Amino acid sequence: MPKPDPAPSPVSESPPASVAASHDVLIVGGGLVGASLAIALDGLGLDTALLEAASPGALPAVFDQRNLSLAEATVNALRALDVLPRLRTPTGPIARIHISRSGDFGRVLLEAADHGRAAFGHVVVARDFGDALESKLGDLPRLTRHRPARFLGFAEDGADGLRRARVADGDGDSERVIAAKLVVAADGAASAVRDALGIAAEQHDYHQTLFVARVRSERAPDGTAWERLTDHGPTAVLPRGDGHYGVIHGVARDEADAVAALDDAAYLQRLQRAFGWRAGRFLSVGPRSRYPIARTLAQRLVAPRAVLVGNAAQSLHPIGAQGFNLGLRDALTLVECIEAGHARGEDIGSEAMLAEYAQRRREDRERTIAFSDGLARLTSNPSSLVSPLRSLGLFALDHDAALRAQVVAGAMGYRGDTPQLCREVAA
Repeated sequence: MPKPDPAPSPVSESPPASVAASHDVLIVGGGLVGASLAIALDGLGLDTALLEAASPGALPAVFDQRNLSLAEATVNALRALDVLPRLRTPTGPIARIHISRSGDFGRVLLEAADHGRAAFGHVVVARDFGDALESKLGDLPRLTRHRPARFLGFAEDGADGLRRARVADGDGDSERVIAAKLVVAADGAASAVRDALGIAAEQHDYHQTLFVARVRSERAPDGTAWERLTDHGPTAVLPRGDGHYGVIHGVARDEADAVAALDDAAYLQRLQRAFGWRAGRFLSVGPRSRYPIARTLAQRLVAPRAVLVGNAAQSLHPIGAQGFNLGLRDALTLVECIEAGHARGEDIGSEAMLAEYAQRRREDRERTIAFSDGLARLTSNPSSLVSPLRSLGLFALDHDAALRAQVVAGAMGYRGDTPQLCREVAA
């Protein structure tokens, strides 16, 4: 694909509020998926802009101490995009996955070596990942960063093939319009862009709350990722690269305030009861964050000169760690569709390109949503009638090689039409 000459200046910030701006692509949202998309688009030589709520020098709130499980496909892509090499702390490889459920018989043990892999994926801390993304964004010569800025809605579009976004700069005292051939909604589950486009979203509240923290145990991580399932949600214990565990503990929503009020010793006791002694005795816990769990699914992914990616398109239950991995595949597929459309002589925001994107994302999106939601509902069902069926399912998965291979492929990010960068293993 032909590339225009790079702009002579480094990454630029927002122009003065009185100056109108126009870009090829405007990405609304500078979080995990939005920042990754901006980096991937740089290879196409486009005039790309990132609309971010965070000020220069600050990271979005999503880049906190939560733990991200990056599937193999995601690791491949982020290495190719020169993001993972910029991490300052080591990742935690997931060499095996151990799945069990409280009150049910059986368990599943998946070994990466049995599938010709050293690891199914890697665990990174969101804050470290955010710093790596920020480092890479700072090296992109064609990227304009409008920050701090907030999306207000769309202005009336003309007949010039552009979408016009109304934007509030800084403290919101000034408003201006930014035009783009394509607007990408990467602004999260409560997407203001999705609402402004008139795209409805189906929502389901799981009535669960997740607590996330770093935990030190008497037994160091050995590459095992444990998922202990209960009536009230999962407790996942993930191997971090710093010698600690990343622990995700699900509780019933009506218990969340009481759990948040526990001191560290009482919280560790609760974790130990929920998880058991597989990782040894838990010794200390870092600051805890809490997140309500809900599913949000946009009824469609595209509108004229606009497209939804990441949590703006679908926000999933965290069981199975599918959310960011799916969102990154959204972003990378969009880049491939834009490049293919350009090769056919189509406009960046053309109807044909958007239709191709929606079609290519259908299978991966539908299968991943079905997996995540089905697993969340099945494993949290307290009915005694369901327990034998779950136990039988765990037994079948542990003993059926073909079924295990199918589950493992999905867990590693290979569902449906997988973007090329996800399939390329870095040398």
